[in-house]
Amino acid sequence: MTKDVIIKISGLQAMDGESGPVEMITAGEYFQRNGKHYIVYEEAMEGFQETARNVMKVTPDKMDIIKSGMVKAHMVFEKNQKSSTRYVTPMGEMVVDMLTKGIALDEQEDSLKISVNYSLDINYDHVSDCDIVVDVCSKGTCSSLGL
Repeated sequence: MTKDVIIKISGLQAMDGESGPVEMITAGEYFQRNGKHYIVYEEAMEGFQETARNVMKVTPDKMDIIKSGMVKAHMVFEKNQKSSTRYVTPMGEMVVDMLTKGIALDEQEDSLKISVNYSLDINYDHVSDCDIVVDVCSKGTCSSLGL
């Protein structure tokens, strides 16, 4: 895969018996080091000029997401593991717990696909069950993403 990539993050969040899609497409950078995949991208926040920098560190059985800038958090997704983080935003701070039920990594020559299924608690209350898919592809080879 090339250094310059397109990242599509899509998912489904189920809350209070209702579910809704979430999707974001952005440009980013990719590299591999010590058997781990790294995906780096900036995330805009609605109503703010500053962005959050995201670093994803991915192996076949684990994904770390480290947010810095206007949002700060270190989220860990590892099958059958519960993790907690302080999620700091300009609007305030909360405790976020994730229980990862499943994680899968599909590696191809010019793409990666990471699928994660987890439950989400905020400030010790269950908020939603989530399925998220992160598609990463080399710029210029993203026809599989419809780009």
